[in-house]
Amino acid sequence: MQTVILDQPGKFVVQDTAPPATPLPGQARVRVRRIGVCGTDLHAYQGKQPFFTYPRILGHELGVEVIQTGDGVSGVQKGDTCCVVPYLNCGACLPCRIGKPNCCTRLEVLGVHVDGGMREEILIPAEKLIVSRRLSFEQLALVETLSIGAHAVDRSGVQSGETVLVVGAGPIGLSVIQFAHLAGARIVLMEISPRRIDFCAARFPLEDVIRDPENAVNRLRGLLNGDLPMVVFDATGNAASMIRAFQLVSNGGRLIFVGITQQEISFQGPEFHRKELTVLSSRNARREDLERVMGDMETGDIDSRPWITDLAYPSEIDAVFPSWLDPNTGVVKAMVRMD
Repeated sequence: MQTVILDQPGKFVVQDTAPPATPLPGQARVRVRRIGVCGTDLHAYQGKQPFFTYPRILGHELGVEVIQTGDGVSGVQKGDTCCVVPYLNCGACLPCRIGKPNCCTRLEVLGVHVDGGMREEILIPAEKLIVSRRLSFEQLALVETLSIGAHAVDRSGVQSGETVLVVGAGPIGLSVIQFAHLAGARIVLMEISPRRIDFCAARFPLEDVIRDPENAVNRLRGLLNGDLPMVVFDATGNAASMIRAFQLVSNGGRLIFVGITQQEISFQGPEFHRKELTVLSSRNARREDLERVMGDMETGDIDSRPWITDLAYPSEIDAVFPSWLDPNTGVVKAMVRMD
């Protein structure tokens, strides 16, 4: 079967590999139809993704079709179309026991810590499949990206009418904006890419757009009658931006880091204490987040059509992948098509 391997930073290899074996009890063999490309994949391509080794088969945003199930599988059958919960948790550690499997102490993510779905077929624990009879393969491959924003907004406790600042309008920032909007928040965007700003402004009722990060505090105070926002999401994965974000939150506010960086993040202790800030990280998502996203997509509360801007076949990936790193090309969500 055709398999795309990230052999080393900056270099893909497409080769034939053996198909999966017969699924074991509890497993499903699936045909991969679409793979979403996310920031994790882009960072891995650049050699900047933490907890990552090469060679690696990328792919954790998957739209799949079930072709065979092992013994003991229920709720999933041959022919079902599904999205995949790509977080392989142990089920036994304390986070798993208290309902936070996304924080599992032995967590492995498909396409990051173990080989993922950028191949024609893969074995998946059947419990990690969520069936939809209404969503397309493209939509199914978009679910995991959107669930990152759904989880982050849920962790933040955003209230209707609350002003939220979202820093960065890449796919993860967009997913945060989507669910902050559904929560009824007033949204201010900070972004320097004109293309990303235009994409957001055309789809969400933004209160304001801050294009100059150095003047952000003054702009925010002018907009909010001298106040700063109670909730700030940083979705950049940029250390300098994440450090600057501490200045953008109101006293008593919440700062949520959705992006990830390999660099240290520091802050001034007295200022942090004076503001009594709540600082949260938001890691991956839970099954219920993905189920919520699928429901919102099926009811039409989320219009996924504008998100998918680029589609490539495996034979094209080595040539097109570098362009997906450049926000000026207008890429929102790129996908790889395996059929």
